[in-house]
Amino acid sequence: MNKILFLLFTFHLMSLSTVAAAYWDEAWAARVKITLNPQGVAAVEQVPVAVRLHSGNFNFLDADADGADLRFVAADDKTELKFHIEKFDSINELAVIWVLLPQLNPADKSAHFWLYYGNEAATSAADSKGSWDSGTAAVFHFSEKTLLQDASANGLAATGEITVQKAALLGAAAVFNGQPLTIGPAAALKLGAGGNFSYSVWIKPGALPQQAGLYRQESLSVKIDGQKLVLATGLTAISGGEIRAGAWQHVAVAATAGKATLYVNGAAVGTGDLALPDAQGNVEIGAGYIGELDEIQIANVARGEDWFKVAVAGQGMDSQLLKIGKPSTDGEEEEESVSYFGILFQSLTVDAWVVIIILAVMFAISLAVMVLKGKLVARTDRGNRLFLDRFANAGSDDLLALDKGESYPDSTLFHLYGAGLKEIRKRYTNGNELALTGASIDAIKASIDANLIRENKKLNANMVLLTIAISGGPFLGLLGTVVGVMITFAAIAAAGDVNVNAIAPGIAAALLATVAGLAVAIPALFGYNYLASRIKNITTDMQIFVDEFVTRVAELYDAERN
Repeated sequence: MNKILFLLFTFHLMSLSTVAAAYWDEAWAARVKITLNPQGVAAVEQVPVAVRLHSGNFNFLDADADGADLRFVAADDKTELKFHIEKFDSINELAVIWVLLPQLNPADKSAHFWLYYGNEAATSAADSKGSWDSGTAAVFHFSEKTLLQDASANGLAATGEITVQKAALLGAAAVFNGQPLTIGPAAALKLGAGGNFSYSVWIKPGALPQQAGLYRQESLSVKIDGQKLVLATGLTAISGGEIRAGAWQHVAVAATAGKATLYVNGAAVGTGDLALPDAQGNVEIGAGYIGELDEIQIANVARGEDWFKVAVAGQGMDSQLLKIGKPSTDGEEEEESVSYFGILFQSLTVDAWVVIIILAVMFAISLAVMVLKGKLVARTDRGNRLFLDRFANAGSDDLLALDKGESYPDSTLFHLYGAGLKEIRKRYTNGNELALTGASIDAIKASIDANLIRENKKLNANMVLLTIAISGGPFLGLLGTVVGVMITFAAIAAAGDVNVNAIAPGIAAALLATVAGLAVAIPALFGYNYLASRIKNITTDMQIFVDEFVTRVAELYDAERN
């Protein structure tokens, strides 16, 4: 028995040790699990992936303003990964970071790596030159800070005149108006017969058809011919695919061992025999091209189809390659469930918070009015029923003595009765029997009617606050939504990232203001209609009681009748 208990206890400890998260470094306060989803590709080694951060998947307030404390760690939670930052805008909460993964294997269903942050004492570990494999010859991000600088280890530079489009595919992009960029001769760009070559780029042509050069080195060229992608050298040309205007698309070519293949959006669209020339001259990019261009990658190895599929899946507008999870702290394992309302509240702008706070105050006031008014109406209704029962059973002898003995402080009918009784008792003289003239009866009724109006005002007091909530709540919410959407689009335009994942949280958070406005108005509407109906019934009862009371008094004490 003791052995069994010992084994169970040991198994329990082992299970706990497997659940606990091994934190890479306790100096980093937070981390995020980034899950890989490489569907439809074979295993790829030494592949750079683009990690997009925005307000919907990352809390920029917890990281350094320039991203100096960012670290990427492999799934073993030990091995640091090479990375570099193309863009980190903590004000507009947008970032694009390139991470070099040693391997991307679709067979590994739990493939992931970690993003660590939250260490004020950390210095930047970003390594642009180490974030690419040895086969990479040149990479141009066209980021604003390093517009024409090569991000690879070769450190090349381009010359030429281009403009920058901030709202582009991956951060900023280059806008070409027909004038090419030139990269000077470099050993890394040298071509040779029997060698290997790859070229890939994201393009967004302004109009088609057009004759434009995407890459040219001496006799080797990659170009758009009308709406076709073409790779040519000398008299040999391979064409295929269809280029579309006004949309981002990934085009690539790869050549090795006398064969070449064309790719559009990761799919092979043409192949054929083509021998690379011996060339080591200038490289021209964008001659005659009209449109936007981003993320040029040149390699002296032949990338395969899977490589380009990964590039499309990880860099495109609707990237599905990476899934960024919820932040976890102090070594706690992150939850798989997503708090959507948490994302919305984190994405709220200051103006939306102001509107929501005002609406919260309105909701609290309207709720207080409904609760207090509901209690008042219930007490009044109950008091009226009790007094009306006594009044109905009163005879001629005690009609004017119902205020003696039992009291009904919550009954409006009792208050009206008291007001009438007060006027009647003014007309007793010298202990004589009461005798009321027609004028006296009219005066008594007028006094009771005046008190009826006062009682009605008490019942309807503060009901206007509910009407304000009903009519003003949705408009305030709509104002918050419109302003929030405006700010979101302005921030996207200024930051230069139109990824749907970056836009969605801001718009969803802006819509939260409209939801808050409706949440104020709808309960107030139901409460107002219910209370108004109850008050109307009480008012009707008071009007009937006045007529009944005055009539009975006139019948018993009208001097002219008697």
